[in-house]
Amino acid sequence: MSAFGIQYSFFTKSLARSLMNQRFIYRLVALLALFFTAGTQTASAQLDRVYDKAGDNVSGTVMQTSAQGIQLQKGGNTTNFAAGDVLKILYEGDPAALTKGREFALDGQYDQALGELKNVNLQALPRDVIKADAAFYLAFCEAKLALAGKGKKDEAANKMLAFAAQFRDSWHFLDAAKMLGDLSLAMNETDKALTYYKSLMNAPSVDTKYESVYLQGLVHLKKGDAATALTEFEKVIGVKAQTAQTGRLQTLCKAGKAVALAAGGKAADGLALVNALIAELNPTDVEMAARIYNAQGASYEASGDDEGAILAYLHTHLMFSAQPDAHAEALQKLVELWPKVGKPERAAEARQVLQQRYPGF
Repeated sequence: MSAFGIQYSFFTKSLARSLMNQRFIYRLVALLALFFTAGTQTASAQLDRVYDKAGDNVSGTVMQTSAQGIQLQKGGNTTNFAAGDVLKILYEGDPAALTKGREFALDGQYDQALGELKNVNLQALPRDVIKADAAFYLAFCEAKLALAGKGKKDEAANKMLAFAAQFRDSWHFLDAAKMLGDLSLAMNETDKALTYYKSLMNAPSVDTKYESVYLQGLVHLKKGDAATALTEFEKVIGVKAQTAQTGRLQTLCKAGKAVALAAGGKAADGLALVNALIAELNPTDVEMAARIYNAQGASYEASGDDEGAILAYLHTHLMFSAQPDAHAEALQKLVELWPKVGKPERAAEARQVLQQRYPGF
């Protein structure tokens, strides 16, 4: 029985025992009126706004959150949002530092985000959902910086684990699992990464399930199992895309497929696939562009064309360096490839940039 039901049952039984006591009845009526009025004021006092990944936003009161998503109430209507479909939530009661820090984080400006978020006093925040949001973005930014070589990955993983343990009902819970997978993969803990990425299959969002399959494919590539990686990528490539996010994941899977083909001895097929992706490339999607050009580099490298591989990795280095992990990978490859074409001094330059930009890589 709900808390309201228990209280209501108590009141009705008391009323039955005291029917002859008019003073008690008057007091009870006044108390009930106060109960309903207070409840209404509490619900209407909060005005939150949920932004989804489709570009829409809805205002109301966040009544409940879980790893699966959130429940938003507006008037007498309740709307449920799957966690994977939500971009962000602006809460009534957000301090300015959290609002700014959240926006910086979503924009990929993690240093600036941390500068704001560290000014937030979590214990002074008025609602648990706001505390969870602030705690997540703090851990998230530190993890992103660690992945870029600007922090210790194991410490960042421990902080993300601490968030997940404390805020199990946060709608960010699955985002935390993905980030733990990213950190594990970066630390070459492939079995851990696979476990974290597989947990995303429990998400209510279909796109998150597809992302889980894509990420598992990346782990298998890292483990040197090109055949299994190819199977995972094909699962996503073969579905009928219903959303823009699915379409984007399919393109990423095609880039992964190109690398898997090259690693499996089919460099020509991988190169043909990745060249087709480049022909349709949107250069404003930095992550996509960096991964596709790195895939082209891997395909050229597998075919024995070191000069072609260098040109591909230079694209990532010179044009898409805003994607830290892909940029660091490209620099590492350039360090290895430049001496093969008789230019060790260029390898030294690439090594210097790698050490300066990503000291923990």
